Amino acid sequence: MNLVLRDAIQRMVPYGSRVLDLGCGDGALLAFLQQHHGCSGYGVEINDANVLACVKQGVNVIQLNLDQGLAMFGDQSFDVVLQIDTLQHLRNAQTMLQETVRVGRLGIVTFPNFAHWPNRISVLQGYMPVTRKLPYQWYDTPNIRVATFADFLALAKNTQLHIKDAFGLQDDGVVRWWPNARAATAVFKLAAPTL
Repeated sequence: MNLVLRDAIQRMVPYGSRVLDLGCGDGALLAFLQQHHGCSGYGVEINDANVLACVKQGVNVIQLNLDQGLAMFGDQSFDVVLQIDTLQHLRNAQTMLQETVRVGRLGIVTFPNFAHWPNRISVLQGYMPVTRKLPYQWYDTPNIRVATFADFLALAKNTQLHIKDAFGLQDDGVVRWWPNARAATAVFKLAAPTL
């Protein structure tokens, strides 16, 4: 995992939080938060090899297809629910965002920002972008969808999610000015709508 992303997530996750990491991959982020940030919790992963890697790192993991939802978790079961580069792989992205803030007091969501300026240039040249954040050709990508920073702002508004923080990331750090064009990764900290 990119250190800039890992450090940004660590700053957003309160020390000692109970964390649910959706699409946790090999469990490296959750293992880091457990070892260096006093966190506990579970990872959710579908891939057999990644589940085994989680177990080897001492990460509690549940093998689950996220497209089936999070019905097994009660309301506010976790302090923080992470969706780190997971949203673009889900068929039910909007529902999973609502589930994220139902299951957790906070949700942290990141995804590749398709509006990043190098991606725009590729599209202007007539090609789908291939970058470090979007490393696949159009015909072999695991991404079901692509989104932009601005797209997510609109979705959050339509879904009545409360955005507590929003910024972009580049290899050299945080991008707060014009992240829709300047950031390779979009980062959002969410909460359920306030009544």
